[in-house]
Parts: sequence; C-alpha cells; structure tokens
Amino acid sequence: MGAALDRIGNLLGSWLTRPIHNHGVSRATPPDKLRRCLQPGDVLLIEGNTRVSAAIKYLTQSTWSHAAMFVGEHALAGMARPGHCFVEADIVDGVRSAGIEQFEKLPSRICRPVGLNPDEISRLVNFMIERIGHRYDLRNIVDLARYLVPTPPVPQRFRRRMLSLGSGDPTRAICSTLIAQAFQSLHYPILPESASYIRLDPDCHGCETEVFNVRHYSLFVPRDFDVSPYFEIIKPTLAEAFDYRSMVWDDTAGIAPEVPVQRRLQHVDPQDGTPLSSESRPRGRTSP
Repeated sequence: MGAALDRIGNLLGSWLTRPIHNHGVSRATPPDKLRRCLQPGDVLLIEGNTRVSAAIKYLTQSTWSHAAMFVGEHALAGMARPGHCFVEADIVDGVRSAGIEQFEKLPSRICRPVGLNPDEISRLVNFMIERIGHRYDLRNIVDLARYLVPTPPVPQRFRRRMLSLGSGDPTRAICSTLIAQAFQSLHYPILPESASYIRLDPDCHGCETEVFNVRHYSLFVPRDFDVSPYFEIIKPTLAEAFDYRSMVWDDTAGIAPEVPVQRRLQHVDPQDGTPLSSESRPRGRTSP
C-alpha cells in the first residue's frame, strides 16, 4: 500500500510542478544583474509558472509562489554542480541546490535580512546546506490533492487557512518551511506574534514590555518575507545607479527611436486566414 501511495504521490507531484503558460505582468531580471546584487542569506522570491504556483498565489493572495535562499557558489563547492548557488525545496526532488538559470525567465524579488554578522550568516547558510538531499513524504495524497484546483471557491479570509488544514510534507515543501526554520534557528524574526505585558517595576509604573512569540515554521509562505518589516527589499535595477533620463520611450508625443524596427507583413488567405506563400500571393499592388 505504501509503495502504491508513493507512486501516486510522485506522479501527482510531477504533474503539479509541470510548467504552464503564465500571464504575468512583471519583467524578469537579467541573471547577470540579479547575481551581482545577491549576498549569502538573501531570500529570493519567485513568481512561479507551474500548476501548484497558481494555487499558492491564489490561496496566499500574492504574486510570489516559491522561495529559495542564496548561499553562494563557494559554499556549495564540491557538493553541487558548478554554478549552483541556491538551496530550495521541491515537491518531488526534496531539498536541492539550484543555479540562477533556473529562475532566468521568472520575475523575482530579493529579501535581505538586516543586521546579521558573518558568523550568523554562516550558520544560516550551513543550516540550509546540511539539509540538501532531504526528501518529502508524498504519500499524503489528500494534502497534494488540494492543489489540483488552482482557484478553489473559498472565501478570501479562509484561503490561507487551507494551507494549514491537514497539511503534511507536500505543503511543507511547497511553502517556505525550510527557510523559516533556518531563520528561526537564529531567532531572527519573520512575522512574529507579539503581546504586551505590564512591567512589575516600582521605578517604572505602567511601563510595558513587548514579548514576541515564534509562529510555527510550517505555516510560513513566500509572501511573508515580502511583507515582513525585518527584511530589506533589494531591487537590482535601482541598485546599479538607475537613471530614468536614459530610458527611451516609444511615445507619439516624443522622439521616435533613431533606428525603427522593421516589421514584415504577412499575407493571409481571406477565406480561412492561413498564411500564403510567396507564390500564392495576389499579384498587382505591392505591400508597403
């Protein structure tokens, strides 16, 4: 029975992680520009283009469906393929290393923790690297099945709760559980809960102390790093001496580019709309 569930889970996981056409409006950052801005410990949020990505974006009401941590090529030397510099969790493959080319055509955002010293960054990176090779148990078919419907008819206030309802290893792989664990191992905040308590100090009557409580790591999603007040958002375009005056605009009220793009016109059959070859084009007038 266990082997059968494993096979079904792997087939379902492979189908959910298959790329589909994505109508995104954001532009992907060129890999070389993205790479120049990354530092070890950075969290890269990705607007994925798989079936499960569509469900995650809908349930979390966010653009971001996946997260990976940048650890650097040096940290993975001798342990991963040349060029690999990220550690991420995948439904089917488990925790693995990845190269920047994997996110080449996908919109992304860099979220950077603030105030970590070199030793803490090293501990953060090692936490991720030590877990490479961990596989997730895909026998929880019920957990995987929730992602078969990209936009379930669930009221907005209950959508995120669907991720925690009966969640197991597949949801932990899909969400940002591993990265959240890494930061919580340092007691670095992401989106902690807090409560205020009256201080029992006779010299400070009425003073309050704010105490933070750690949320369980299994309930974090990629967007939490984006909205967290403890992560800095790094935009590669602005980080490289952006000058809006150098942009060339295609505007009828402005100046057209010096070298216009030549567009070829294609003749089509007026009956069925199929393209015509040069031999079957109508003679007489020449297209401009």
